[in-house]
Amino acid sequence: MNRRSILRGLALGAAATPAAVLLSGPAQAATYSVVATEQVANRLYVWPTGKSLSWDNRSWSWSPGTGGWSNLSDVRLRNTSAHGWVVLTAASGGRVGIINHTSEKDAELNDLLWYATPGGNPHAIERIENNGSIVAASSNGYLTLYSPTAISKPSTLAKVASYSLPGAHGVLWDPGSKLLWAIGDKVIRWYAVTGTYRGTRLALKGSKAISGLGHDLQPDYKDKTRLLFTASYGTYAINTATKAVTTLSSETRVKALARHSSGEYVSIRADNTGSRTWGSPTLRFSTLADRSRTGAEFYKVRIWTPSYE
Repeated sequence: MNRRSILRGLALGAAATPAAVLLSGPAQAATYSVVATEQVANRLYVWPTGKSLSWDNRSWSWSPGTGGWSNLSDVRLRNTSAHGWVVLTAASGGRVGIINHTSEKDAELNDLLWYATPGGNPHAIERIENNGSIVAASSNGYLTLYSPTAISKPSTLAKVASYSLPGAHGVLWDPGSKLLWAIGDKVIRWYAVTGTYRGTRLALKGSKAISGLGHDLQPDYKDKTRLLFTASYGTYAINTATKAVTTLSSETRVKALARHSSGEYVSIRADNTGSRTWGSPTLRFSTLADRSRTGAEFYKVRIWTPSYE
């Protein structure tokens, strides 16, 4: 049975097989864009769904070069009162940053508003809503908190604290629960954000054991009551109120999972081949046709929206 047959079976309520891929409910037709980290060219790309992943079809891109910016590992779009849209990015080479999103189609390193070097293989980055602080998750085992002296000035961000989280791979601010969520090795944790400006701190409020190493942590744009995450042995959803975890599939090596408000899922599954065995040249969609880019190694994919949930 192919992956789309499995999806149709899930939508109709059939039992999932151990290899089942993504999840429940048929998507409605929708037009939207996705943003992906591509590690061979080392670019962020935005493409509209329904079009091939060609250079000509990109609607935005960012190229930082290499060095500390090698192997781009995370990207997300956020809205600010002072700068409008900004793009957050993390790179396994060691750096994280905030990019000023302007009308320029192809941004470069000089479009950075701020960057830092938390080190330890940064895998994710998030901005805390109405606070301006930035949290980076590094897989070597910690979260790094940067806070500003003025929310409207990213240049004032400075490191104020770090928090142990073995295998830290994902971080996400959820305005519904008013908690910062983070995923690592065999655990999801949630933190309250206390204080303001350089006095901002994270206070651990709870945690839940998961199976294997967590990889990705994202909102479900169709269901504000849950977050999506991937780990070594499957894909899952967690209810932000009850903290109950639901298994969506037992598919391994899923490095990224997102769900559009239409119900459409998009994901990346490592193919264990090529120059980066943890990546894939293919963006997978639950109802649309999958799309590939020859020679690419995608690691993360997101819905192109500044919304937190």
